[in-house]
Amino acid sequence: MLRIRRELVDEIVAHARRDHPDEACGVIAGPEGSDSPERLIPMLNAARSPTFYEFDSADLLKLYRELDANDEVPVVIYHSHTATEAYPSRTDANIAAEPDAHYVLVSTRDPEVHEFRSYRIVDAEITEEPVEIVD
Repeated sequence: MLRIRRELVDEIVAHARRDHPDEACGVIAGPEGSDSPERLIPMLNAARSPTFYEFDSADLLKLYRELDANDEVPVVIYHSHTATEAYPSRTDANIAAEPDAHYVLVSTRDPEVHEFRSYRIVDAEITEEPVEIVD
């Protein structure tokens, strides 16, 4: 189960809406071993695409150095889908490289309502998990 603060959910949704019609992406870091998402780090979608997201390799290197320096890990890896439901695509599943992370998807296909879902993805196997949003 992903337990996440409402303010982080709101920030992810706001990022997804800002970047629409391109997919938005980012990470929420947390203390190593805690499974607690604490610090949102919006990233640039280097693909600048409405159907695909890609972290810039230089940004990703900088991110992992920063996480290491702070004894943090990527607890949540998020991105948006702009025209489809919040479910990982085959490509999303194949590029998921953090087996301990929660993979969050937000659908911005409806301008009035968003869909927010979380998954575990290990060896391209997708398992949806409950999300508890706390205040």
